Amino acid sequence: MYIDEIDKCEMPREKMIKYGPDRLSNSELIALILRTGAKKKDVLKLANEVALKLDKAPEDRQDLEKLSSIDGIGPAKACEIMACFELSRRYIKGKKNCIYLKPQDVFNELREYRTLKKEHFIVLYLDTKNQEIKKQIVSIGTLNFSVVHPREVFEEAVKNLSAGIIVSHNHPSGCPEPSKEDINLTKRLVEAGKILGIELLDHVIISAEKYYSFKENGLIEYNSFGK
Repeated sequence: MYIDEIDKCEMPREKMIKYGPDRLSNSELIALILRTGAKKKDVLKLANEVALKLDKAPEDRQDLEKLSSIDGIGPAKACEIMACFELSRRYIKGKKNCIYLKPQDVFNELREYRTLKKEHFIVLYLDTKNQEIKKQIVSIGTLNFSVVHPREVFEEAVKNLSAGIIVSHNHPSGCPEPSKEDINLTKRLVEAGKILGIELLDHVIISAEKYYSFKENGLIEYNSFGK
């Protein structure tokens, strides 16, 4: 059975398109690689056998032989599976996570947002070592205003098991000094973070040439970021 012949609601390809790759099981991901099943064995059943056979990510000739020995796989499909794992390893090894130790790091990382004509509110989701897990724009506003709710800011933080967050937004006017709304929003984010156990490390307002750090200016006091 080809992967296209599986019921639409159960097709790994359809599930990936609708929900993203992280929502698929290992067997479903392997089924996408295999594409076809074998005699008396549909592609999902074959993929499940492969997943059960792999107690770790395959990486050497012994693993290649182990995969090839599965009825319905053979050398060609085994090589395809091995190629996918090897490619993943190489990309992961070459990936560089941004580490934020001071507000200047944030200013440098967000250079593409400094001169935009509308306010963009960006959240950096971090692990316990201040390494970036994810960066996301949660709001795009007008020339001088951006509407942001703490719920939008912390939703992804909870999903990604973030230890802390840094928020930032640009001021198209060129002056990074915070407005009354900026200060009030930051206070709300600090309180929401305390409830959730996810620390707001800093709020950095950026412009073309300068930045303003709430932490450096004593407006966020209960964390160690930037010291």
